[in-house]
Amino acid sequence: MHDKRFPASEAERLEDPERLLWLPLADVIGALAVHPGEAIADVGAGTGYFSLPLSSAVGAAGKVYAVDGQSEMLAWIKAKLDQTEFANIELIHAEAEQTGLPASSCDLFFLANLWHEIEDRVAVLLEARRVLKKGGRIAILDWRTDVEPVAGPPLAHRIAPGDALREMRLAGFEQLASAEVGRYFWLVQGEKVQ
Repeated sequence: MHDKRFPASEAERLEDPERLLWLPLADVIGALAVHPGEAIADVGAGTGYFSLPLSSAVGAAGKVYAVDGQSEMLAWIKAKLDQTEFANIELIHAEAEQTGLPASSCDLFFLANLWHEIEDRVAVLLEARRVLKKGGRIAILDWRTDVEPVAGPPLAHRIAPGDALREMRLAGFEQLASAEVGRYFWLVQGEKVQ
C-alpha cells in the first residue's frame, strides 16, 4: 500500500460533510447487519468515519478495533474519542496484512475504501481468516469501476467487485454476496464457515 495509499496529509477530505451524501453511513451499517456485543475490526479506519457509528451499533458490550497503518489517521480518531464517550474503540497502529489482533477475536473484518490500495490482497484475506471467529464475516466496501465519482481514486486503480468475490472464494470464504451501496460503491461480504 504505497503509491495508491490515501495520504494522511489530505485527511480533512475524509471529514467533508458532503461525504455523508455519497457514502451514506446508515446504508452501509445496515448492510453489514451488525449486532450488539460484536467485535469488529475496522481495517484502514482512516479518520473514524465508520469506527464511531460501528461503535454505537455494537454497544457497550461490543468492541471496535480501529486499525490503520498511518499514525496521523489514528490521531484524528483519538481527537474524536477525547470529545465523546465512546469507550469501546481501541486504536491499533498496524497494516491490513498484519493487524496484530488475536486469532478468532472478531465477528466482522471490515475494509472500507481500502481494497484498491492493497498490493497483497491474499495476505489480507488470510489475516481476516486468522482474526475472524468461526461464522465471522468479512466485508469489503470500495469504489465502483463504472462510475466516475466526485472523489476517490482514479478508475485505473479500482477493482471490480467480481474480482474481490473471486479472491474471497479462493481464500476460503463462503456465503458470498455483492451489492451496490450509494451511487459510487460496491460492498462484498463473505463468511468464515470453517
